[in-house]
Amino acid sequence: MAVNTSAENPLPVGEVSRLIGGWIDRLGAVWVEGQITQLSRRPGAGVVFLTLRDPSYDISVGVTCYRQVFDAVAGVVSEGARVVVHAKPEWYAPRGQLSLRAAEIRPVGVGELLARLEQLKKSLAAEGLFAPERKKPLPFLPQLVGLVCGRASAAERDVLENARHRWPAVRFEVRNVAVQGVHAVPQVVQAVKELDALDDVDVIIVARGGGSVEDLLPFSDEQLVRAVAACRTPVVSAIGHEPDNPLLDLVADLRASTPTDAAKKVVPDVGEELQRVRALRDRARRCVLAFVEREERGLAHALARPSIEDPHRMIDERAGQVDALVDRARRTLGHLLDRAESELTHTHARVVALSPAATLQRGYAVLQKADGHVVRAPEEVSADETLRARVAEGEFTVRVEI
Repeated sequence: MAVNTSAENPLPVGEVSRLIGGWIDRLGAVWVEGQITQLSRRPGAGVVFLTLRDPSYDISVGVTCYRQVFDAVAGVVSEGARVVVHAKPEWYAPRGQLSLRAAEIRPVGVGELLARLEQLKKSLAAEGLFAPERKKPLPFLPQLVGLVCGRASAAERDVLENARHRWPAVRFEVRNVAVQGVHAVPQVVQAVKELDALDDVDVIIVARGGGSVEDLLPFSDEQLVRAVAACRTPVVSAIGHEPDNPLLDLVADLRASTPTDAAKKVVPDVGEELQRVRALRDRARRCVLAFVEREERGLAHALARPSIEDPHRMIDERAGQVDALVDRARRTLGHLLDRAESELTHTHARVVALSPAATLQRGYAVLQKADGHVVRAPEEVSADETLRARVAEGEFTVRVEI
């Protein structure tokens, strides 16, 4: 129940501690899972002290138990082991300290761990964290590679040496972290977030050189899986060896079977790329030469055509035809003109022969009245009428006398 307090009516510290103890007592016994980080077994002491830690949330709580409770599992439980404890929360009022009084300790077996991992795997898969469409492609040639690994580990050496052997100019931003134990998850998560925040980092490799199922548990932690899923930078998982398959492999953008394999998949081989460049250059040269040769053959074929080989040939042929046609036209026109001239001469001769002027040339005259009417009979004129007489050389007037 809530306690009514105010600045004028506060509770003493002892009363607050007593109330907290009362609330905790009502909680009853609970089953708690965690990882043993500290274990104290003093010779002759009847009580064993240990610390249980949740690696996902970096939270610890102290546990006490009687020696006979711990001795039942002492042969299989040590620091770093994951256990399930049946304990009752206790509140130590003088120091304001919470602890657990363990009545039973059970080690978590591999089968139980795998079953829990499978359940977590299904839950995360249902959220779509492992979907292929979420995978980001790796850059062809990363300028800066982020590496999360153990300090001075074989995984770090394998990644660095193989990557620099393949591409000597590659640069690394290394974060050395704990890769097993209670501090592994928070340190790996922090390292991944730091590298993802760097704009220069093109790809992140999380590497470890294998281990037991318990050793690889941090890389199946839900907090780490969600942190990798939220990265904007492509992440490569290189945890363990080929049989190992932590959940990090499923959420990462690329899974490498080993750290060495990660270096090969992230960094291209300079020798292979040079060979590929040479092959492409040779292919381009062959394509260009084939194109030039094809065009040369086409040009030679075009130049071999009569119209290109002797461009004046057609003009000369047409010029001869034009000359022949001109001569033919000239002869035809000459014949027409000669025939027309002959006909004109004959017609002229006939006209001249039939012309009144010819009659006048023979001494005849044509009489015309004043109105131009030609006189053909004596009855057409009268006495003293003036007529006009036309002769071959001209005309004159005459008067009629009867």
